[in-house]
Amino acid sequence: MVIKLAEGNLKTKFGEFHETLFYNGQKESIALTMGNVAGEEGVLCRVHSSCIFGHVFNSIECDCREQMEISQQLIQKEGKGIIIWLDQEGKGNGHFALLKSVAYKRQGFKQADAYEAVGFKKDARDFRVAAEMLKEIGVRSVRMLTNNPHKTDILTQHGVQVVGTIPTTLTK
Repeated sequence: MVIKLAEGNLKTKFGEFHETLFYNGQKESIALTMGNVAGEEGVLCRVHSSCIFGHVFNSIECDCREQMEISQQLIQKEGKGIIIWLDQEGKGNGHFALLKSVAYKRQGFKQADAYEAVGFKKDARDFRVAAEMLKEIGVRSVRMLTNNPHKTDILTQHGVQVVGTIPTTLTK
């Protein structure tokens, strides 16, 4: 179960979002919404996990920051949408796992395989809280901004109607 702790407006370079801070008894999570999304169908939605390398340090070894920017741009263009920010650094394994896995990633391992090579789960993230937040916000269905079908599967399993996906892959 998630509860709302606080809310307010946030001005970004992609327009103004409404921030709602949720708490599930262990971690805080944030929903950024643009426009009226309650009761709406086919709402653009990005479920995004924290990434210190990408978001704080502007690392060029991951595409987390770019995926977030693409999502914000698409939501701005549409005039409404939701970004769910989850505190799940290192695919839920933590920053220590991320640091330990860098050497394998630089050898060409996929990130999930690099985590496994250093003794962590390929993906320890839990998207159930995102499903709870989307239900609390009141959207009827979402179009996921993602490259990860696992996210859509978990959301669907927890009662969120996903009516499509839009990849957030960078085109180079």
